[in-house]
Amino acid sequence: MDFDKRLQDAIARGERSRDDQDRADEAAALSEEDLRNHHSAARLELTEHIEQCLKSLADHFPGFRFQSTYGEDGWGARLNRDDFNPVPGSKNLLSRFEVLVGPFTDTHILRVTAKGMIDNREAINRSHFQFLTETDLPAFREQIDRWCLEYAERFASRK
Repeated sequence: MDFDKRLQDAIARGERSRDDQDRADEAAALSEEDLRNHHSAARLELTEHIEQCLKSLADHFPGFRFQSTYGEDGWGARLNRDDFNPVPGSKNLLSRFEVLVGPFTDTHILRVTAKGMIDNREAINRSHFQFLTETDLPAFREQIDRWCLEYAERFASRK
């Protein structure tokens, strides 16, 4: 067999291999609708966990008002509290904590954020994210728990 024939055979094998790999990649990749459904299911599960955690925080710190939230920024829950500041001429002291699951995006990432303020000062600003195809919901729940515990500890230690 001459070199040209072997070269053509090698090229043909390479093209078949590439086509086989492309077909395998397409079969493994989730469709856009599948990713949307996966995000919605994860969002619902995490939102329920967020609400449970924040309701528990509100039970331990009287004065916090619990509110479920949803909108452009995402879904989750928020706690708010206004405390009277006895210093004349000073503003009241605002404390708040919110945890949100971000909306579906074309980057196919599941994102959860936490923002907290204690007595008008930022206390927590965190985010955790993973690709939808690699989502580990127990890790997200654990991260949400850590943020809630961190906020509770900081709020309890305030003067």
